[in-house]
Amino acid sequence: HVQLVESGGGSVQAGGSLRLACTASGLTTTHNAVAWFRQSPGKEREAVAAICTGDGRAYYHDSVNDSGKGRFTISQDSAKNTVYLQMNGLKPGDTATYYCAADSSFLLCFDPRYWGQGTQVTVS
Repeated sequence: HVQLVESGGGSVQAGGSLRLACTASGLTTTHNAVAWFRQSPGKEREAVAAICTGDGRAYYHDSVNDSGKGRFTISQDSAKNTVYLQMNGLKPGDTATYYCAADSSFLLCFDPRYWGQGTQVTVS
């Protein structure tokens, strides 16, 4: 039974930072596809960061990559079986519910089967 539990959301002023954490049970994050998605009211869910290959290379949505400046960083702690999303330079447009997701198949990285409950991020 796979469980993903997110933490770290909250309210922050524009330009501030937050770090989201996703602790997994029932799968090993470093051996599986892991991703952070977000969804705000009236908008489609979008993947903001993901690790979809066994070598740990990361994917970032253009809106958080900022032409390579990299406002967001996805990382993993194998000892804690936890995936992080470090978010810097937050903008009001980043306001959304953020979801951690995972799948045992790297091919399903952007359509994963396992989801966390979501954590709210509000930027004012």
